[in-house]
Amino acid sequence: MPSPERPAPPGTASLPGRPHGKAHAHAGQHLFLMPGQWYFGHQPSQIRTLLGSCVAVTLWHPGRRVGGMCHFLLPQRHNAPAPGCVNEYDGRYGNEAVAMLVHELEKLKLRPGEFIAHLYGGADTMPDQAGVKLNVGERNIEMGWQLIDRHGFQLDGVDVGDHIPRTVTLAMDTGQVEVRRGRRH
Repeated sequence: MPSPERPAPPGTASLPGRPHGKAHAHAGQHLFLMPGQWYFGHQPSQIRTLLGSCVAVTLWHPGRRVGGMCHFLLPQRHNAPAPGCVNEYDGRYGNEAVAMLVHELEKLKLRPGEFIAHLYGGADTMPDQAGVKLNVGERNIEMGWQLIDRHGFQLDGVDVGDHIPRTVTLAMDTGQVEVRRGRRH
């Protein structure tokens, strides 16, 4: 039996559609991205997410005032669809989530190098007593760095690693990114 989706925090909109795909927004809406979701466009007034070992990449085009964010759980999957099969991509995986963002900006005839990027998350959320270290946060951070370099985004802000969660908010009217470390506020 599938587990129910966690309700969105107060002041945000729930996200209809695929649980691991593009979030849809209306003008002025506050979006809360769940793991595996992403958004690119200009409709919401802000996009927010909460990260542990997951990583978020934010993008903002200062001239066109368009941008987005993805929230991925794992760097990549072993049996990924062929490159270019965007309809089969899954936002839970970093390489595919960023590929979907790039696909959207290319539809607007924009180049990745025109975008300001931020990279957040990748906390080590597994206590040392667990006995097994999967290093998911570290692997997600490494994928985030690789993707930013590969696509040529202008990296402006980074807050990765450590042992604490982060809340990341992208204001869609200004491109300003706010990061709060620790428990949600």
